[in-house]
Amino acid sequence: MSGSGVEETTPPPLRRNRATQPPVPAPHPSAPVTLQGPGLGSHVRVALGETGFDVFPLFLGGGEFGWNVDASASHEILDTYVELGGNAIHTADSYAAGRSEHIIGSWMRDRRMRDDIVLAVRVGRHPDNPGLGSVNLVRAVEASLSRLGTDRIDVLSLDAVRGDTAVLEDTLATCEWLVESGKVRAIGAHGYTASQLVEARILSSAGYPRVTVLDVPYNVLRREEFDGDLRLIASAQGIAVTPSHPLAHGFLAGETRTRGQRATSVRGSQLAAHLNRRGSRVLRALDTIGDELGIPDAAVAMAWLLAQKAVTAPIVNAFAPRHVVECMRAVGVRLSRAQLSDIARAAE
Repeated sequence: MSGSGVEETTPPPLRRNRATQPPVPAPHPSAPVTLQGPGLGSHVRVALGETGFDVFPLFLGGGEFGWNVDASASHEILDTYVELGGNAIHTADSYAAGRSEHIIGSWMRDRRMRDDIVLAVRVGRHPDNPGLGSVNLVRAVEASLSRLGTDRIDVLSLDAVRGDTAVLEDTLATCEWLVESGKVRAIGAHGYTASQLVEARILSSAGYPRVTVLDVPYNVLRREEFDGDLRLIASAQGIAVTPSHPLAHGFLAGETRTRGQRATSVRGSQLAAHLNRRGSRVLRALDTIGDELGIPDAAVAMAWLLAQKAVTAPIVNAFAPRHVVECMRAVGVRLSRAQLSDIARAAE
């Protein structure tokens, strides 16, 4: 038995959208039974804060789509995620200059999945519509809707990481119009400080939309941005936290352990930041716990995040379907206090 409670057997073949494939002859009566019905984890749902949406406790991120992963491979990753019960997808208008949104949009259209998906979109960094000023914000949303081929965004995440100078009240007033027009259902934030979240909640008492989701970089090795005032405010306001970079750009998956393994690229430089004694200690701790539970390092790192009370659903980017499978195995894993302590000590 694995740590997720799923017996270690060869997984059944995943269902695919048969409308896009040529007809196949009827199977022989003695052929293996294929997976039928809803995804294996379709019954696993958590409330996404006050948004009104229930999601699988892991968002599939589209950060690699159109950049390191082409459209065909991206669709396969999306298929795998949904087949295993996932229903929450995150992307941004700046990912691959909008190509990520095009890829996700074509997948939703081909699979007829829009009504089954909770779609979160981060805006504010696209070069054509930068920042969160009223005009650019409306243009960014309209452009994202066009690329995604949909009439609504379920969670609009406002990206203020680059020190956007837009007045928060003006931004929320624009969000109010977007919500009332049906183009957006709920509002999230990325890069907001604790004081800005307090200001946003005060403005909500005047009728502006509430910020109900917080996207913040957070993982075993990167805790300083969230731990502290931001965590306290998010918890006090009942904001759903959806951590980005949960695997530290892939380092916590344990596949890169020496400088000779890393590629000479942006991803390689990101991994290099963790190739030190602290990073090695953390990987050894993940190795030990993974061996005990029969799950990969990536699943252990995700389970650590899910064990944090403030966390609702991490956002995971994937290069291949197997990465999706590895991360989704974390759902249902319950790390013991001793295991959590071992990870915490290694990360000190």
